[in-house]
Amino acid sequence: MLSPRPKSTANKRRLTELSVRKLKPKSGAYLVWDTHQRGLAIRVQPTGAKAWKTIYSFHGRPRWLHHGDAGAIGLADARTLSAEAMLAVAKGKDPAAEKRAERGAGTFADLAAKYVEQYAKKNNKSWEQADALIRRHVLPRWGKLQAASITRADVRTMMARIERPVLANQVLAAASAVFSWAVKQEVLASNPCRGVERNETKSRERVLTDSEVPRFWKAFDDAGLVASSALKVILLCGQRPGECAKMRHEHIKDGWWEMPGAPQPKLGWPGTKNGESHRVWLSAPVRAIIDELGDSATTGFVFAGERRAAVTHLDAAMRSICAKLKEERATPHDLRRTFSTKVTGLGFGRPAMNRVRNHKEGGIATVYDRHGYAEENKRIMEATASHIMALVEGKTDGKVVQGRFRR
Repeated sequence: MLSPRPKSTANKRRLTELSVRKLKPKSGAYLVWDTHQRGLAIRVQPTGAKAWKTIYSFHGRPRWLHHGDAGAIGLADARTLSAEAMLAVAKGKDPAAEKRAERGAGTFADLAAKYVEQYAKKNNKSWEQADALIRRHVLPRWGKLQAASITRADVRTMMARIERPVLANQVLAAASAVFSWAVKQEVLASNPCRGVERNETKSRERVLTDSEVPRFWKAFDDAGLVASSALKVILLCGQRPGECAKMRHEHIKDGWWEMPGAPQPKLGWPGTKNGESHRVWLSAPVRAIIDELGDSATTGFVFAGERRAAVTHLDAAMRSICAKLKEERATPHDLRRTFSTKVTGLGFGRPAMNRVRNHKEGGIATVYDRHGYAEENKRIMEATASHIMALVEGKTDGKVVQGRFRR
């Protein structure tokens, strides 16, 4: 390899446009260094082809940064490019390595696919939701673009085109995760999502009212048997929608739904959100809904859609239901929130609510024997489900019956 520094003054000179044109090919490739811009050299091939290079040292090793054909890039522009590269080196960067990485990133579609296969499926329990956001909102705009060419302005433009602020924030987070992974893998030099302001949003507090519960319950059926059943179970047992959608027959034992905290990839079980195993009593109404699915299987997803895969698009189903009912937007998570308000409304208290929902209050999990509260948890789940079903069937005046149980 040629030395990063000229060995003789014969190959050093203050280059001019004329001297560049007069450089003749030799039997071997050679360099001519520019004394005006440190690090800049022109390489002349035996064929007569000439190319601009910036050659510098990084961690004691020579680096060659290719700028392009000298026939297409003039001397002044070459000096500018070289000056920018040397400034980056002074800041501790390695522009040649960054350029190689960017060339290997391919299109954003390629990068997003690699992220899912090489990282997200193995490390992100909610990867499917994020992947759906990327496919729906990002790939139509960026899919064919070179990943390295996407700028912060492109990110802001994309967000501006998404009308719903919360959704725009979710798409930003999903795209940023792809870019952040690429930076860590040294596939890209930077994350264009970094520094882009999120939309200001208010904390959601949507809870179905007692009069809305029977209307939504009836409208659930418009989503089809499987999706309807999944939405009803979320409302009746208050567990996370993503976990309910992936409920497995193998995890139901003697009326209890025993959720492993860790993922089980072979079963398609994502693990619980907080990584802790959880045990939920399935109330009589929930068991009846599962039985109505007409599936006597002891393995597989309880709410199985096409090709026996777990049900999907519950958010879309809720959007359609809200539109039909002409009601304020409600999500599957709002069904979980509705269940939670019923638990506390029945007098069981916030600690009990958090326990049955496997929720960490303030990031600190309550330490308890998961079997020690079995009977109490049964009463909570049965009483709450019974109250909700009374609303569905119009058998309550809306008054909440206080729960009585041994503390």
